[in-house]
Amino acid sequence: MGNMPGICWGFQLLILFVHHCYGFYLPGSYMHTYSTKDAIYAKVNSLTSIETELPFSYYSLPYCKPMGGIKKSAENLGELLMGDQIDNSPYRFRMNVNESLYLCTTSPLNEREVKLLKQRTRDLYQVNMILDNLPVMRITKQNGVNIQWTGFPIGYTPPNSNDDYIINHLKFKVLVHEYEGSGVQIIGTGEEGMGVISEADKTKASGFEIVGFEVIPCSVKYDPEVMTKLHMYDNISSVNCPLELDKSQIIREQERISFTYEVEFVKSDIRWPSRWDAYLKMEGSRVHWFSILNSLMVITFLAGIVFVILLRTVRRDLTRYEELDKEAQAQMNEELSGWKLVVGDVFREPNHSKLLCVVIGDGVQIMGMALVTIVFAALGFMSPASRGMLLTGMIILYLFLGIAAGYVAVCLWRTLKGTAEGWRSLSWSVACFFPGIVFVILTALNFILWGSKSTGAIPISLYFILLSLWFCISVPLTLLGGYFGTRAEPIQYPVRTNQIPREIPARKYPSWLLVLGAGTLPFGTLFIELFFILSSIWLGRFYYVFGFLLIVLLLLIIVCAEVSVVLTYMHLCVEDWRWWWNAFFASGSVSLYVFLYSINYLVFDLQSLSGPVSAVLYLGYSMIMAVAIMLATGTIGFITSFYFVHYLFSSVKID
Repeated sequence: MGNMPGICWGFQLLILFVHHCYGFYLPGSYMHTYSTKDAIYAKVNSLTSIETELPFSYYSLPYCKPMGGIKKSAENLGELLMGDQIDNSPYRFRMNVNESLYLCTTSPLNEREVKLLKQRTRDLYQVNMILDNLPVMRITKQNGVNIQWTGFPIGYTPPNSNDDYIINHLKFKVLVHEYEGSGVQIIGTGEEGMGVISEADKTKASGFEIVGFEVIPCSVKYDPEVMTKLHMYDNISSVNCPLELDKSQIIREQERISFTYEVEFVKSDIRWPSRWDAYLKMEGSRVHWFSILNSLMVITFLAGIVFVILLRTVRRDLTRYEELDKEAQAQMNEELSGWKLVVGDVFREPNHSKLLCVVIGDGVQIMGMALVTIVFAALGFMSPASRGMLLTGMIILYLFLGIAAGYVAVCLWRTLKGTAEGWRSLSWSVACFFPGIVFVILTALNFILWGSKSTGAIPISLYFILLSLWFCISVPLTLLGGYFGTRAEPIQYPVRTNQIPREIPARKYPSWLLVLGAGTLPFGTLFIELFFILSSIWLGRFYYVFGFLLIVLLLLIIVCAEVSVVLTYMHLCVEDWRWWWNAFFASGSVSLYVFLYSINYLVFDLQSLSGPVSAVLYLGYSMIMAVAIMLATGTIGFITSFYFVHYLFSSVKID
């Protein structure tokens, strides 16, 4: 009872905190409120294209530079790996002040600049601008339907023309919500931080919030003689977007391009927490539900098969077996066929047992990372407002889950070998196997990106950071996990293994055919969601249906487990006791279909992707994804099959 006063105090503090807080806002950045005429500067991200997938710096083109020089924004690990390069820009807005302003006029374009501008225009490069952490949105009409895009093009090429025109005038619309300061204030931890909403002085938080950022891009031909007399931020008259090509700004040598913009502030009823809704409109939710329903049907079908195996066949056989006396059992053993015949071989050490332990350890690490990341994302902890957070979170989780990888791998090693000897070498292999594959592929792709002078190339400094994270966090934790594995109780086999291996009868069809076919069922669970994920990565769309993704992942785990159990049982029934690798590849073969689907997506959905460089990049990243999926799904299948076989033979009496 001595703890009661402390508990009471704890409850009182909690009630006091709840009383003083109206809510807790997790996703994204904390709220900024601005007073009228407050200066707000837009930022610019890397130029991107769905045609090449090679990001380039905004200032690699002859755009106007800020007065105080170019300053890079602090970027997290995920942003750097994704090729984001966020810089300041000269685009200045003053809250609630509608104005048309002049920025600058370039010096006459030289041959290199013209060639670069034309190439970037033809490759459909987009300018990605950010205001108060919101990406700029462009709304276009196609067949009478409004289509939303983030970013705006560098320029355009009219049909049946060899001339290119640059976008040099931007008409911005900033949606603002008047905030009356209704007794709440956001206390933040930084631009990408979490905000706690607490009671505060009303006057402190009143002002205007930015809840929308839209643009209409135009190409306008100005007289450079007139424009060069102006200074940055001088007022100019409002401009209508010209429809005639002779009034648009052509890209050619010796042309001087003047950049201007206008801004209009519009009051909006959209509240600050809802401002990302326009970007995250969940289209095709019916398709997601159809995908889940389809997966549930597959699961029910497989569950029925597993149920029949476990409750009818296995139980019936074991009951008959246990009812007989020893002589009858011995006689029955001679007449037996199927899985009971391999009782003396079923736990025989598989070929390449060390490699099996390594892939299972890495699979546990990857599956744990995926599951925890998606759960956090589904709960709203990883908002698209926090750029790069998803990738950063995944890397951190992967590093710390090294302890689980080492533990599982060494436990399996001890079970197979009966001794912990060689656990250090095994732990090192676990720590280096999957990261090593990723490192080799990324290095090869990085040389391609360096050659293209893309911002997507990983800087040398980041290479050293990643290597130090790998060897200073992941490797020691994997070795620690391995040490704990040596101290854990090894799993005891329920039956003895014969000294001489049993001959496996010849079969009509090879086992790998069955294993390959098994992968189609988990792929059926995954492929619709895979389309949305690939679209978000390669077509620059926001993916934010993590609730659906979590359901699909859980269904995938169940399907992989069921498929592997059914296939393992089928192998044992034809007296094939080499089930270890078959169990792994039965569910792991889904990765082959994922990779083939990625190629299909490249050919049919990314038809605009131009050049061998872009295709090699795409296939390289797809290969990393396929290897990760193989290790994760294969591990689920193997672990389920191992416990199924253990359960199956633990009831068999053998002298």
